[in-house]
Amino acid sequence: MANNTRARRQARLSRALGIALTPKAAKYLERRPYGPGEHGRARKKQDSDYAVRLREKQRLRAQYGIREAQMTRAFEEAKHTKGMTGENLVEILETRLDALVLRAGFARTTAQARQLVVHRHIMVDGARVDRPSFRVAEGQLIHVHPRSQSMTPLQLAAAGAHRDVLPAVPAYLDVKLESLQARLVRRPKRVEVPVTCEEQLVVEFYSR
Repeated sequence: MANNTRARRQARLSRALGIALTPKAAKYLERRPYGPGEHGRARKKQDSDYAVRLREKQRLRAQYGIREAQMTRAFEEAKHTKGMTGENLVEILETRLDALVLRAGFARTTAQARQLVVHRHIMVDGARVDRPSFRVAEGQLIHVHPRSQSMTPLQLAAAGAHRDVLPAVPAYLDVKLESLQARLVRRPKRVEVPVTCEEQLVVEFYSR
């Protein structure tokens, strides 16, 4: 029941934001490519500049499944990092452990990736890490704990069961899926990160 409720909630949020947040949500969007609610099909008045920027911020936050406080902290770090703030922001979010567990194909959704981390099935350079927000550094190895590798969901992942619903593995990750290992070989570049976002609008939202 809880899983069904979560799936409906994600589908509704996906329709509101216009992006598929999970594979199931993608199917809902195909059938109902309009906003939720009884007025979802109705033509809406043009959004204000603020509403456009707010929605773009919400879209980025939803794709990483993070709280507003986490998003704000990431933006502040991005702002004080050399380079373009918007690109920095996406790159910072992408080096979260849960994000890279998903990109590697160990999980099917962000929520599943986070659950693997929280339940201590994931290791970084030989040490268990149970914080989804853990920032992975260049060269670090992400791998599944030996005792967890026999779990059915992880056996399915190792067999490539999630590859049909996930984007291609980005070039900044070296993945050995059959061994449930992935190494962050370098810092992600914005153009390589498979998220839908006009990051400059997010910067404008926080800079208002």
